[in-house]
Amino acid sequence: MSIKTTPDIPGIRKYSNGNFFLIAGPCVVENPEMPLEIALVIKEITDKLEIPFVFKASYRKANRSKQDSFSGIGDMAALESIARVKNQLGLPVITDIHSAQEAEVAARYVDVLQIPAFLCRQTDLLEAAARTGKWVNIKKGQFLAPESMKFAVEKVTGTGNNNVMITDRGSMFGYQDLVIDMRGIPAMQEFGHPVILDVTHSLQQPNQPGGVSGGRPALISTIARAGIAAGVDGIFLETHPNPSIAKSDGANMLNINLLEKLLTDLVIIRQAYLHTQ
Repeated sequence: MSIKTTPDIPGIRKYSNGNFFLIAGPCVVENPEMPLEIALVIKEITDKLEIPFVFKASYRKANRSKQDSFSGIGDMAALESIARVKNQLGLPVITDIHSAQEAEVAARYVDVLQIPAFLCRQTDLLEAAARTGKWVNIKKGQFLAPESMKFAVEKVTGTGNNNVMITDRGSMFGYQDLVIDMRGIPAMQEFGHPVILDVTHSLQQPNQPGGVSGGRPALISTIARAGIAAGVDGIFLETHPNPSIAKSDGANMLNINLLEKLLTDLVIIRQAYLHTQ
């Protein structure tokens, strides 16, 4: 069942309309100005639609297929640019971490630490993130059943930190495709924590022969609508002014010019869902 409330992330705006919350932003910080520029656009839309909003950007990409793929502009420069969104716009911010050592450093700059799907079983990483006292968003591994995520959650709550969210980003379907099993949403909501649907990563086509993941962005609206209708608590998506030239995950990101229309539609579906409960 949906929690129908906004998580108590520091700085998040709360509304009485029961809307889903949104985690959105670019895949990775491509230059120091980028986070603030994109956050401004999303903030204007979410303020108008009364959607609680958390800004997302990776300060470093550690899971690239090819050695020469873009991984970031430098850790400190990227973290500082993400923190400017928090400080100048008053928005909560989230970034992903890849090792226990990174948890304490990133926690100085962001409100939520995100655990990548391929690391969701790493006990030392989960516990290190939890011990910072920050919110922890755990992405479900593409290789895990939804019910198995309770053990990842327990690694965080076992430290005394109950501020946990779970994000579904699809399950492997063969070597080069992903599928979303909507049954996983209510299954993971049974753990008592917010459940988020990562719309854009669910449409990745990984493990391509050329070493760059493909994607099916034309289906972003389809997957997002289905998730809201299924009662998901939050939506995660990556967006970019020009995905065709993005330095990471461009093949499955949403063009930011399409964001307002998509969110407007999702708000309508969310209100219809709430009326059925």
